[in-house]
Amino acid sequence: MQYNNTHMIIMAGGVGSRFWPMSTPDYPKQFIDVMGVGRSLIQLTVDRLKPICPVENMWVVTNEKYISIVKEQIPDMPVDNILAEPEARNTAPCIAYACWKIQKKHPDANIVVTPSDALVINTSEYQRVLSKALSYTSDKNAIVTVGIKPSRPETGYGYIASAEPTSVDEIYKVEAFKEKPNLETAEQYLAAGNYYWNAGIFVWNID
Repeated sequence: MQYNNTHMIIMAGGVGSRFWPMSTPDYPKQFIDVMGVGRSLIQLTVDRLKPICPVENMWVVTNEKYISIVKEQIPDMPVDNILAEPEARNTAPCIAYACWKIQKKHPDANIVVTPSDALVINTSEYQRVLSKALSYTSDKNAIVTVGIKPSRPETGYGYIASAEPTSVDEIYKVEAFKEKPNLETAEQYLAAGNYYWNAGIFVWNID
């Protein structure tokens, strides 16, 4: 189900250094067909967002040297929706820049921020979770972040510690965000049962 006031911000400015040598600064992993399915990671991101957001409401924030790659890989995206960063300044400025551009045209927009290089197998569950988060933030002064139930004591991801539930099923208040832990700490997180991998996905209303 698409929401006309929903806008997706796709962060695609990374150089993919941890994926070298397949990923290079000139052609980083988000633009590569990593899975061998004929679609790059950013194309797969757009594909799974289309059921809940029209492509004209999607925005890509990337380094200016990748603009031509984005145009080539997502030809139906409006050119004005491809935002060039003159230099990398990490996540917060990237999001602020895109929100400022969106708010000028769409002051009631509901926003989803997502990385461009995630691998999602269960796309229907992904879409269900995002739709639920969008419904929640549409009339509340809240930011929702997405957590993934951990299957192992992973030390390469950040974690979200959940607190008490809200009035909406599956949505909890956040107790804390945790940086990538060592193995002992990660094992403690799993044992506690209220820690989730941080998916790097955020949802809110632009106001």
